[in-house]
Amino acid sequence: MDGSHYRVPPEPNRWPAIGLAVGVHVALLAFLVIGINWTNNQPVAVEAEVWDTSVQQAAPPAPKPEPQPEPEPETPPPTPRAVEPPPKVEPAPPKPPEIALERERKRKEELKRKEEERIEREREIAEQKREQEKKDKALAEKKKREDEKKAQELAKKEEADKKKKEKAEKEKLAKAEAAKLDKIRAEEMKRLMAGAGNPSSSGSAEKSTAPRIDKGYIASIAAKIKGNTTYPGSTDVPGNPEVVFQVEQLPTGEILSVRKTKSSGIPAFDDAVERGINKSSPLPKKKDGTVERSLPVSFKLKDLN
Repeated sequence: MDGSHYRVPPEPNRWPAIGLAVGVHVALLAFLVIGINWTNNQPVAVEAEVWDTSVQQAAPPAPKPEPQPEPEPETPPPTPRAVEPPPKVEPAPPKPPEIALERERKRKEELKRKEEERIEREREIAEQKREQEKKDKALAEKKKREDEKKAQELAKKEEADKKKKEKAEKEKLAKAEAAKLDKIRAEEMKRLMAGAGNPSSSGSAEKSTAPRIDKGYIASIAAKIKGNTTYPGSTDVPGNPEVVFQVEQLPTGEILSVRKTKSSGIPAFDDAVERGINKSSPLPKKKDGTVERSLPVSFKLKDLN
C-alpha cells in the first residue's frame, strides 16, 4: 500500500465535539434560568429540545498527520438546577369600567330579589286575607242561622204563650158565661117549678102566650135547627115520621133544656134532631127582640130533604 496514491485518513479527535456540545447545553440552561427569573410576573411555560449540532461528514482526505496534543482532563458537565414551579399569580383586578358593570349587575340582582320578596309577601297577605274572609263569612252565616233559629223558637214560644193566654181568657169567659147561664137557668127553673105548683096560672100563661107565636118566628127557628141537623140514615121509609121536642130557653135565646115529648119511631132521627137543636143555641128572636121561654119544636123525617 505504500506505493498507492490513496491513504486512509486517521480517525478524527472526538473531544472538541464533546466540549462544544457541553458548552451549548450550559449556555442554553443559563438562558432558560435567566429568562424565568426575568419574567416571573407572567410565567411562560418553556419547552426546550436539545439537539446535537455536531454533523458527521465523510472525512476528507486527511493531511499529513500532526502530532496529537495531550488530552485535557475530562470535565464533568455541570449539574442543572432544579426548576422551581412558577409562583401562583393572582388575577389582575378588573378595570374601573368592569367594576362599575359588576356593581350595576349586583344592584339589579338585589332589586330583582327584593321585588320578588315583595310580591311573595303580598301574595301571602292576600291569601291570608281570603282565608280570614272565608272564616268570617262562615261565622256570620252560622250566627245568622243561629239567630234565625232563636227567632223562630222565640216566635213559636210567643205564639204558644199567646194561644195559651187566649185559651185561658176564653176558658175564663166561658166559665163566667156558664156561671151566668147557670144562675139564669136556676132562676128559670125556680120560676117553672113555681108555675108547675099552680096549674091554673100555668094554663092561663100557656093560653095567653099561644096566640102571640107568629109563623115567621117559628119558621126562623125551624130553619136554623134544620141547618144544624145531620141525619146519615135513609129517608125512604113509609109515611113521614115526626118527632116533637119541648124547648126551654132564656131571654137571650140560650137553650136551657130540650125534652122529647113525641118520638118518630126512628131513634137515629130523633137523636139527630136533638143534636141540631142544641147546636142552634142561641135560637133566633122575634122582631121585637123577645123570645118564647117555652115552645114546642117538631120535625118530620122527609122535611130534612
